[in-house]
Amino acid sequence: MGTGTVVLMVLAILGGAGGVVGILVRAGRREAEAEKVRLAEQARVQAVRSMEAVWSMGPLEFEEYVADLCRRDGCTEVRRVGATNDLGADVMGRLPDGQQLVVQCKRYAKHRTVGSPDLQKFNGTARSEHGADVPLFVASCKFTKQARAFAARHGLVLVDVDLLGFWNSGTALSALLDLDIGRSGTNRKLAPDS
Repeated sequence: MGTGTVVLMVLAILGGAGGVVGILVRAGRREAEAEKVRLAEQARVQAVRSMEAVWSMGPLEFEEYVADLCRRDGCTEVRRVGATNDLGADVMGRLPDGQQLVVQCKRYAKHRTVGSPDLQKFNGTARSEHGADVPLFVASCKFTKQARAFAARHGLVLVDVDLLGFWNSGTALSALLDLDIGRSGTNRKLAPDS
């Protein structure tokens, strides 16, 4: 066998090996992406399952549950203040960066929605009566389209049932403050003009 033939055989083997490596790399990427999708779906299902306990809570128990989540995520001076004539504040405290957090909690059945009138009442008192730097409205259900639009215009942070499930499952409050449920539950806050 000549030197040229040996060189051609070596190149063919290396080229074939490179092709096999490329195929394996692509297969590994597809497998990693499929695993990422599977884990995201598993987290979503687990969050919904954990919400069953939330829907069985009473209103005061729900407020304490939200206060506990705030404490878990490093908020200080957290206290449940909700009562008759609470002027829209159920939980108050300070975020880890010192900002005043005022929370309105609505523990509704999962088939209900929170509409714009509830947000309008909260917006009217969160900053002016309670000095909120961050007005947060937490609900165990969905917000209506009109409520989400109102919140976007007035800088209210919304945590709906989906985000609450993730918060309950370990997502930090600080991560939720930069999100809004404007469309699918994971979109950045809408600009007031949107």
